[in-house]
Amino acid sequence: MDTSTEAAAYEDKPLTVQDIRVQINLIQEVMRTVMQEGRHYGKIPGAGDKPTLFKPGAEKIMATFRLASDPEVADLSHDDIIRYRVKCRLTTKTGVFFGAGLGECSSEEDKYKWRMSTSDEEWEATDEAHRRIKYVRDRQLRQVRTNPYDLANTILKMAKKRALVDAVLTSTAASDIFTQDIEDMPEELFDRNKSGALSQQQKPALKQSQAKGSSTVRDPNAPSTEAQIKAVYAILRSRGVAGEDDMLIEVNNFLNPRFDLDFVPLESLRELSKGQASAFIDYLQKQK
Repeated sequence: MDTSTEAAAYEDKPLTVQDIRVQINLIQEVMRTVMQEGRHYGKIPGAGDKPTLFKPGAEKIMATFRLASDPEVADLSHDDIIRYRVKCRLTTKTGVFFGAGLGECSSEEDKYKWRMSTSDEEWEATDEAHRRIKYVRDRQLRQVRTNPYDLANTILKMAKKRALVDAVLTSTAASDIFTQDIEDMPEELFDRNKSGALSQQQKPALKQSQAKGSSTVRDPNAPSTEAQIKAVYAILRSRGVAGEDDMLIEVNNFLNPRFDLDFVPLESLRELSKGQASAFIDYLQKQK
């Protein structure tokens, strides 16, 4: 067996110290030479040295060890709650079971249950039982309930992603290298002035919204810039949206009706194009 390209433990016997060392060294080498920071994994300033493993990165590790995923989905939905639990089985190319991970997602999670109100008109038209004021530091955020059925596919994909990443981390001994989720973005990512607003240095020069069809953004389909990504993180955090998953749901809710009827939800903020990032930041800055 070639341990440079396949996972070490295919047989029913304990791994040797050398097996484990070879496996971890291979993951580290793939991380250095094949993976791209921001797409396959990412370090969040102030949150420690261990990077977060994204789904594309987990898939790279699977390809390295020639593993295939076989998700088993349990639909636990009831009433107006969408809920999925996924068990992701990993097998070798010959069908031998290698490991498994679990992931679950529900529309009752705060990030899916509520979203920011888009306008005064929407807020006033929403039943009082389906809206709330969320207090974040010195801000009052107006939020309204989402329609859980509009998010069913996103919730299923999130459960599958969580299960896949969990399976890869635990089965390949990659947990020492990566972490799966970091819920809160650090305060160091953005500065505030005394009023709580973003500093002028962190406000990129933005052009007209790409979503409205009259954009002058240069190369709108090119990858978003580092300044744009930092601005998205900063503005969302200042509005009480914390954590990568929370931010993704806000971005995907914005992009879905504006760009493509067959829109596929983003799995990382780094997947935003220049045009999408510009439109989203412009939208955020116009909100109260």
